[in-house]
Amino acid sequence: MALQDFKHDSQRCIRCSYCKFVPYENMQHPDFTHGCPSVKRYGFHAYAGGGKFNMALALMSERIDYTDGFLDALYKCQMDGSCDVSCKSIQDLEPLQCIQELRTKCVEDGYGNPVHQILIEGLRKEDNMMQGKKADRGNWAAGLAVKDVTKEKAEVLYRAGCRYSFDEELHPTLRAGLSILLEAGIDVGIQGRDEVCCGGRAYEMGYTGEFTKYAEHNLEAIKQAGVKTIVTPCSDCYQHLKVHYDKMGKKVEVEVLHITEYLHRLIDEGKIKLTKEVPMTVTYHDPCHLGRLAEPWIHWNGKEVKVMNQVIVHDPPKKYRRGRNGVYDLPREILQSIPGLKLVEMYRNRESAWCCGSGGGVKDAYPDFAIWTGNERLKEAQAVGAKAIVSACPWCTRNFTDTANETGVKIEVYDIIDLVWKAIK
Repeated sequence: MALQDFKHDSQRCIRCSYCKFVPYENMQHPDFTHGCPSVKRYGFHAYAGGGKFNMALALMSERIDYTDGFLDALYKCQMDGSCDVSCKSIQDLEPLQCIQELRTKCVEDGYGNPVHQILIEGLRKEDNMMQGKKADRGNWAAGLAVKDVTKEKAEVLYRAGCRYSFDEELHPTLRAGLSILLEAGIDVGIQGRDEVCCGGRAYEMGYTGEFTKYAEHNLEAIKQAGVKTIVTPCSDCYQHLKVHYDKMGKKVEVEVLHITEYLHRLIDEGKIKLTKEVPMTVTYHDPCHLGRLAEPWIHWNGKEVKVMNQVIVHDPPKKYRRGRNGVYDLPREILQSIPGLKLVEMYRNRESAWCCGSGGGVKDAYPDFAIWTGNERLKEAQAVGAKAIVSACPWCTRNFTDTANETGVKIEVYDIIDLVWKAIK
């Protein structure tokens, strides 16, 4: 795809500003109606999905050029897809894909974000988005009796992801996830130091070449490993392997599961028994990459046709991803099965969830904005009476932890793996 493919969408945007809010039918509280963090924080229409349509159309029409303001609005976007869900509830346009192609064009034209460029240089050198040494990637698994799939066969590949591999504070969660599988008797292995980035965060930043490179590498590595199932605790890895690889014509030919899906399966099969009480009131935060962005890709090969030279229709009719078919129920069912735990819902949830703040390279380039976004979510968690916020993504866990530490918000932060481990142990 290219930016030009979304010219008609840019022209058909009716400037209704619906992209700034969660769908009206999902609004539950007057203080929590916004869906787009960027436009709530910065105010100007350019920071919303509709504003990006304006920018894209003006750029394609050569009415504007790149400016500091243009780039600021473009890169201060978590790429979380909230605008996409809201837009498609009233008008079938593709704001998220347009923003993605706008970023890609910026990079191709030499206007990548300076901080993102540093991260990409590190990716090219060390095969990860954390600036860590690739030789240290498997250190998190030290002492665990687990197979190395580059040397011996296993049925299941446990994929850590960049954040989990190099964020030492999150290693206990990563190790707990693998330990649960080992104790359940699963034939599981890891790639250790040979695991590389999925390429997804580079793609969201606009670097499609890096994405393609790592997608092709991972597909070959998976094939050589001979595994039947990939299980990952990283929502980013999950979404990119399952959705974006397919989007780019590089579909993974084995089963790809987020660890919440796999844990739910093991609980149903009786291989995991949650017997210990975990007495706390928690709320569950839907990670964007596990929720609305994880909806399977829908391929469409057709053309746009003008009826009466006015109304644009698709031939054949185009089916749209509306964010409703992500992984929503299974994490909640796991939490509800933990003895003593009470689950309360935030006002914005499922496809209308507010982003944690770390997506789209914002955590790296604009840490103050990431903290502001995270703080909005923690306030919402407290508003529903939660004493802890639980997610299923290391990037969410990291940003919520940083936010609580910096703002002094009194709330505990967990990954769902942590609570399952408590209920087992």
